[in-house]
Amino acid sequence: MSFFGDQSTKPKVIVVMPAYNAAKTLKITYEAIPHKVVDQIILVDDGSTDKTLDIARQLQLTVFVHTRNFGYGANQKTCYAEALKEEADIVVMLHPDYQYDPTLLPEIIAPIKAGDADIVLGSRFLGGNTLEQGMPWWKFIGNRFLTGLENWTLGLKLAEYHTGYRAYSRRALEQIPFSFNSDNFVFDQEILVQATHLGFRIKEVPVPTKYFPAASSASFVDSVIYGLSILFLLGRFLLHKISLVEFRQFQSLHSRYRRVY
Repeated sequence: MSFFGDQSTKPKVIVVMPAYNAAKTLKITYEAIPHKVVDQIILVDDGSTDKTLDIARQLQLTVFVHTRNFGYGANQKTCYAEALKEEADIVVMLHPDYQYDPTLLPEIIAPIKAGDADIVLGSRFLGGNTLEQGMPWWKFIGNRFLTGLENWTLGLKLAEYHTGYRAYSRRALEQIPFSFNSDNFVFDQEILVQATHLGFRIKEVPVPTKYFPAASSASFVDSVIYGLSILFLLGRFLLHKISLVEFRQFQSLHSRYRRVY
């Protein structure tokens, strides 16, 4: 279904911000958002120890607070659950660290509004030379290796899977069992594996990124752990795909199976 050209079916667009110690960049991220195309902004504070929560309230965002740092994946679970409760038609995840360009939000949601996609990824590798933009060389190599492996496993040709700038249709979030996913960074990959397995359409749009000290960035050790967790994820998925072991994580919420793990 296309939302274009019919004001009676204009989608409700909600931006969700998974936040942790984002006080230095939250305001500039918020100010750069094209508010005319956004109906509501939800920020989930994951136990920040700086002034993130104070700034979010000053900006009059819809705020939800975790009592401690539960993790990036746990933060997203709250983001999407609350956006669905607010009756969002399109949910855009935007990191409040100003690494991704908020002004590109209309381009991010356009394929969903047009009925051409269920999920849209803002790809850094379609938006220019990521090394020139400041991506560390070891992250570049890891990204290229893991993206190639994920494309081979899932039968896709995406430019990258590791972006933090994404949009989801309501239907996708309602049917993908993301509550079974990790509370950590591999959540981003789990939801894409689930989406592909369940037949949702994924499109990409180019987005340049900024790398600077205030922007969030995983350490080398954290990146290695993240990469290993992706390998483990792909292994579980292949076992499920060949029906050797069935995992509830890869089944639609509308499905019923006899044996799950």
